[in-house]
Amino acid sequence: MRPKPDPIKEGQESVWSFPRPAIAQPTEAHIVIEHRGRRIADSRRAIRTLETSHPPSYYIPPEDIEPGLLRRAQGRSVCEWKGEAVYWDVVMEGQTLERVGWSYPAPTSAFAILKDYIAFYARPFDRCSVDGQIVTPQPGGFYGGWITDGFAGPFKGVAGSAGW
Repeated sequence: MRPKPDPIKEGQESVWSFPRPAIAQPTEAHIVIEHRGRRIADSRRAIRTLETSHPPSYYIPPEDIEPGLLRRAQGRSVCEWKGEAVYWDVVMEGQTLERVGWSYPAPTSAFAILKDYIAFYARPFDRCSVDGQIVTPQPGGFYGGWITDGFAGPFKGVAGSAGW
């Protein structure tokens, strides 16, 4: 079942115009992640992934992530398009945010641009922003998209969206 797309306002992209299968593309958007008064990541060289019904996920180059905060986490998962993902914890000031990031050390050829870049869930952090706008995490416990006013939904992850 495909839901009815929300009306598109001026300056918005509809997630229902995003492709399936997903794609990855460079973005010049300013991506910032902050937690406990520290800047975890700050990038203008991120890669965004676009997939029908999902807000973008932003993959950040390791050089734009504060050194010493990442620790490889347990577990792996497989994306039908991107390949096998590994997970990352953020460890700082005695706190561990478990499995808050993921990356593709050996992505499929269509997603080679993502190699070793790291995406993060927005929910665990105090503040995530895109071009200064505070992000709303994608609904649901699995998806890692970042919602801003620049995107029209509805977004996968809301109740009843399992079949989208």
